[in-house]
Amino acid sequence: MKLTILGCYAATPRSLSNPTSQVLEIKNHMFLIDCGEGTQLQLRKHKIKFSRIHHIFISHLHGDHFFGLPGLVSTFRLLGRKQDLHIYGPKGIKEAITLLLKLGDSWTNYNLYFHELTSTSSEMVYEDDKVTVETIPLSHRIYTNGFLFREKKALRNLDIQAVNAYGIDKSQLRNIKKGKDAQSSSGEVVDNTLLTFDPPKPKSYAFCSDTAFKEDMVPLIKDVDVLYHESTFLDSEEGLCQKTKHSTAKQAATIAKMANASHLILGHYSTRYKSLALFKQEAETIFDEVSLAEDGKVFEL
Repeated sequence: MKLTILGCYAATPRSLSNPTSQVLEIKNHMFLIDCGEGTQLQLRKHKIKFSRIHHIFISHLHGDHFFGLPGLVSTFRLLGRKQDLHIYGPKGIKEAITLLLKLGDSWTNYNLYFHELTSTSSEMVYEDDKVTVETIPLSHRIYTNGFLFREKKALRNLDIQAVNAYGIDKSQLRNIKKGKDAQSSSGEVVDNTLLTFDPPKPKSYAFCSDTAFKEDMVPLIKDVDVLYHESTFLDSEEGLCQKTKHSTAKQAATIAKMANASHLILGHYSTRYKSLALFKQEAETIFDEVSLAEDGKVFEL
């Protein structure tokens, strides 16, 4: 699992920083998460292939999280894209994007599917044989979701030496990998644990964009491997959180601790602060494993 931060600041793009956008590579998927202004430039800069992006997840319809999307959709068209594109986001995202396409008479030459979200409860919005994606309802000034990405449990790994030693026929191997016992060449039933190794533990990543401190999200992200949580403010500006529906670094760390997350990544910083190190310092008073999102930074999860 690999996470590339394309942008991690709040509000507006600046000469050296970009608004929110990330790429998550998981089980041969490349998911784009939020698409702030400048996202396609960042994709090019970091040599991420446009053609590998088939699913885009938008947390909410504030500009610093989706103003890059119309341009990206249009660029896909100009590049002659043929693959389907799926966009998951709040109700209204289809109207916003298709209006621009209509006014510019520039309809896509590929299938564009919108999956509009309205539920205030967590729901699964994507699933295949390797990955699931569920929403994490957040508390912001408009309807907003985070997203929880989980690997499915992999098949068990074969112990080839043991398989050969017991004389197991190849026709049984698929069932053995699924956890079933096998029959040896002598007719003996061989326990699965003697023929396989445990697969790697499935990994999980929770993306929690703009939100006020929201304790009831904790059960949804319990024991997550990596949590990205917005930290717009430092503790000195906590008074602004209720008005703007944002969080402090300490509040993000509190959520990580309550959820028993293995690692916390902070982001969505207000540009009023000159040093990001202060965010890490404040969060570490609550939670030990803290990293800072920075434009262009890559995390191997």
